[in-house]
Amino acid sequence: MRRGGKLSTLFIRCGTLVLPTETQHDVCVLARDGVIEQVAANVEAPAGATVIDATGQVVVPGFVDIHVHGAMGADTMDAMPEALETMSVFFARHGVTGFCPTTMTAQREQIDAALDTIKAVMARGTSGAQVLGAHIEGPYLNVKQCGAQPPALIRPANREEYCSWFDRGVTRLITIAPEVAGNVDLIDEALLSHIAVAIGHSDAEYATAQKCFQRGITQATHTFNGMRGLHHREPGTAGAVLANDDVVAQVIADNLHVHPAVMNIIYKCKTAAKLALITDAMEAAGLGDGLYKLGVQDITVRDGQARISNGSLAGSTLTMDTAFGNIRAATGCSLNDAARMCSLTPATSINLGDRKGNIAPGYDADVTILDDDLHVVKTIAGGRLVYERE
Repeated sequence: MRRGGKLSTLFIRCGTLVLPTETQHDVCVLARDGVIEQVAANVEAPAGATVIDATGQVVVPGFVDIHVHGAMGADTMDAMPEALETMSVFFARHGVTGFCPTTMTAQREQIDAALDTIKAVMARGTSGAQVLGAHIEGPYLNVKQCGAQPPALIRPANREEYCSWFDRGVTRLITIAPEVAGNVDLIDEALLSHIAVAIGHSDAEYATAQKCFQRGITQATHTFNGMRGLHHREPGTAGAVLANDDVVAQVIADNLHVHPAVMNIIYKCKTAAKLALITDAMEAAGLGDGLYKLGVQDITVRDGQARISNGSLAGSTLTMDTAFGNIRAATGCSLNDAARMCSLTPATSINLGDRKGNIAPGYDADVTILDDDLHVVKTIAGGRLVYERE
């Protein structure tokens, strides 16, 4: 099988098929032209089909990373097709079949260039994981919770600016601090364009956050990081996220941004249906310790931890397959729930849950195959083999 080539008819024999809500054994998956047509037992491969034998392995829906900045020395803000291609190949090695390149707070022309590059790459495709659309993280944030976002470039929402970004037709998600004057009005425009809105880098009090959820914010960016924390007399942004059953909580499951015990608390509050694992990875992912960039910020990576000069965390070096293992260790959750948090929940959070994040008829043929130790063996994106372990 030629890696990266289009598979017109694909037939996968599954030993264990782990779906978001059930597990099936000894079934087969048939896909034509990149779309799943049938999941059934006791069927034969059609003549001419490319057959993948995963009878001794674990088959899960392809991982979806909706919040990731870069990897292997490449960054979304490089605004270069080569950077997104590098990222797509690296992510495929770690079971990712689709991702949202994520921008940083920056000057308008820099964000313009990043979005234009994403649009061009989406049109022509990648050889690894598929680019699903952009996640705009900033610049409409709260300086009090800036984290690694450059505070000098954070600004209130400007309608002409964000409408020009939305009009490009590639944005899937935007993160804002809705308590900042002028920012909340963006929600209506985003929803009209079928763009999901997340609360993040926010200092919103509990009541304010809940009002914004009623307005249309549906998820939280890297929960507990870059937001007003939980206090027993003022639950804050984090408390509002945990208390609202409709809000999806993004979690960086690297055991650093969020302690494993707190990951377990979030899981118990949100369930797998409302917890989306993300990496928030930056360009050092896949590389060693050293000096790097995240947007305009200088980053030092030591012992795999990425920080700016004041010690604040600056993204991560996490991969989705590691996040998959970490959430299971932290929570004791089933393989089904872990798979759901890495696939269907993030896909649904950006309005793609009807064709991404599941292995069922009508869904894109996005499949990750794991060995008995749950390490990635093969990654199939849109019916194409985009990674095969040697």
